[in-house]
Amino acid sequence: QVQLQESGPGLVKPSQTLSLTCTVSGDSITTNYYYWTWTRQPPGKGLEWIGYIAYSGMTYYSPSFKSRTSISRDTSKNQFALQLSSVTPEDTAVYYCSAKEIRTIVAVLDYWGQGTQVTVSS
Repeated sequence: QVQLQESGPGLVKPSQTLSLTCTVSGDSITTNYYYWTWTRQPPGKGLEWIGYIAYSGMTYYSPSFKSRTSISRDTSKNQFALQLSSVTPEDTAVYYCSAKEIRTIVAVLDYWGQGTQVTVSS
């Protein structure tokens, strides 16, 4: 069964780049029905979808994040990563990595990491 774990610095200074890694176990990130996703939840707000990298390496980003977001992967380590540039205190949030498994159009499962707190502050 797929398990995910976020890791990275919990504190980032304004104007710097936020970098997080998600380590996946239980299946390969290249298996051809997974979409590997980054989502965040600012304090007092709902979930915000950032983007994903598909099993093929194709990426897609929310329009609100596209200009400063990069999602990548390292298949040898079975990891995928998030980079969010030019951060401000508004980027403070709990960041989650997750997997969407789509075996068929009516067979969809979601797997979530536990989340990691990232604070943007000087």
